[in-house]
Amino acid sequence: MKPRLLTPGPTPVPEETLLDLAKPVVFHRTPEFRQALAEVLADLQYVFQTKNLVLPLTSSGTGGLEAAVANCIPPGKKAICLIAGRFGERWRGLCKAFGIEPIAVTVPYGEAVAPEQLAKALADHPDAVAVCCTLSETSTGVAHDVAAFGRLVAPTPALLLVDSISGLGAMECRTDDWHIDVNITGSQKALMLPPGLAFLSVSAKAWAAIEANTQARVFYFDLKKARAALQTSDTPYTPAHTLIMALRHSLKRIRAEGIENVWARQALHARAARAGFQAMGLKLFAARPADGLTVVRMPEGIDSTTLLGKLEKRYGLKLANGQDQLKGKIIRLAHMGYIDQFDILAALAGVELVLREMGHPVDPGVGVAAAQRVFAEAVSAAGGRS
Repeated sequence: MKPRLLTPGPTPVPEETLLDLAKPVVFHRTPEFRQALAEVLADLQYVFQTKNLVLPLTSSGTGGLEAAVANCIPPGKKAICLIAGRFGERWRGLCKAFGIEPIAVTVPYGEAVAPEQLAKALADHPDAVAVCCTLSETSTGVAHDVAAFGRLVAPTPALLLVDSISGLGAMECRTDDWHIDVNITGSQKALMLPPGLAFLSVSAKAWAAIEANTQARVFYFDLKKARAALQTSDTPYTPAHTLIMALRHSLKRIRAEGIENVWARQALHARAARAGFQAMGLKLFAARPADGLTVVRMPEGIDSTTLLGKLEKRYGLKLANGQDQLKGKIIRLAHMGYIDQFDILAALAGVELVLREMGHPVDPGVGVAAAQRVFAEAVSAAGGRS
């Protein structure tokens, strides 16, 4: 049985990237590594769509979020946290950990925070120094209108901090044009690398706030140290240098395809996945779906934990369960990074078979056919070019 990893992180890694990781480990304080680091960060500027400096951190994406909070927001200040799921909650938890007052703007899981809600929060709390949000709320599959958030935040003194960990490289994200001050992502999603790296793009407005924050409680995650080291294409501490060197291959894939073409391909995969699940009689969980993953509700009487266990054991298909209060109630299928249309079709076929086994009335092939129609129509619209 061929295993297929279709979770929203970690995601599959291209063969050429894996082969680079199989090479003997080399020393990191060398001209060769510094050249590789400079190359990776330049390509990341393209993926982020920014002219700002991109900083590498050896950590998961959460380390990048912590670095943004600790460096940018002084203790005792207010930060507006837009919460539509578990990772919006993570912003609030980080703020509390660093003595920052979180102003929570919450919506029910499955919904997106509306720009109007942020506008009200900014009006009610003009002393807020930051707005923290998610581009793609991985726990629910919701996409936020970060461009609209940026238009609201830019005229204010507040910074816009964006968790784009499951969104960057999978859906449109224009850091500079959308006035994102600190944009944070991780290596293990659409960047097609194992976990272990976080990256932050930092605007001039954010650097001014970082310089003014004399109460920052940082050592390892000191962004000023990271910026200083990058003046010589280096890092202040030992980096995950084997990951950085391997990332060159995944980023070259993105550059060769073109970031806007990547966004369009992921959007096509998302449309096909949604059509397939809905044809099976499953309901989408997200009111405003992201393009990096599709999240659907389980039918009455079907537990997603049981379904996913059968799906992996019988067919080698690894999808993700819900988290916290959503465990057992939803399934999450990723289509970001190194995942193609046949992975999606395989996932839909497996879900059909297991649903039928568990008593849900579904005709074999109905979801696969619906997804194939989406793919076929896209080929026709492109004049036969896939």
